[in-house]
Amino acid sequence: MPEAEDENDVDGTEDMPLSMRLSIADTLTLGNATCGFMAVYFTTTGILIPHLTGSEETGMARHSAATAVILMLMAAIFDLFDGLVARKLRSSPMGAELDNLSDLISFGLAPAYFVLVYGMVADDAHQRVSALAAIVVLLAVVLRLARFSCVTMKDGMFQGMPSPFGALTVVSIVLLELPFVPTLLAIIGVAWLMVSRVEYPKPRGILAVAMLSWIVAAMGLLAAWAFDAPGGQLLLQTGCALQVVLGAVIPLFATARRVNTFRDNRREARAAQLP
Repeated sequence: MPEAEDENDVDGTEDMPLSMRLSIADTLTLGNATCGFMAVYFTTTGILIPHLTGSEETGMARHSAATAVILMLMAAIFDLFDGLVARKLRSSPMGAELDNLSDLISFGLAPAYFVLVYGMVADDAHQRVSALAAIVVLLAVVLRLARFSCVTMKDGMFQGMPSPFGALTVVSIVLLELPFVPTLLAIIGVAWLMVSRVEYPKPRGILAVAMLSWIVAAMGLLAAWAFDAPGGQLLLQTGCALQVVLGAVIPLFATARRVNTFRDNRREARAAQLP
């Protein structure tokens, strides 16, 4: 009888529709979603609940904030590798849908919730305005992911700031601990960039290695800050500032490239018209 049951199990697996079989890339994508959910968990249990209960454990809040952001960074690593693995190996038919749903959790819900909690615990923040900013971030990611599924871009480029990059930039703005109004304006600016038509390069080849190295370095900065290492606060703020600067500078490079391409095309057109 056990042998017959094993044979039925094998047959059931073989008869399973292809759309229901998870690939290696899909497993990485699910890791992305898990990290995003756990980031929300640590933001709630380590920052929001101690604040609501009047706990004085500031170290716990710092560790939880660092853990939440590190989990978002890990989600970005999963998101980076699931695309690379999908291109090298088999990808299931539901891979694209899983990727969008996971990105919505890790790079939409998690950073938006981080902004919301910031508005509740920061001394100079306004809770309702922060809630509005969090909704703007969430809706920007929703619109960006929906557009990504419908719009075909030229190879190697994204239209609008990629959601992982946008999420990390939003969190970096919060961790900079700037006054409330500049923080709010910067967050809304990032949300606008995510739904804009500004082109961003896809992380492939050397750029993918650079992105992975930057994420690992960011994890180190967060760990140093969490454990109150000497200069940890300054290092974290430097890293956050660099993340924000990159978010602002990359569109300028893209715009300059498009302007140069337009000028080259005009010159070629004029040269072709000359006798």
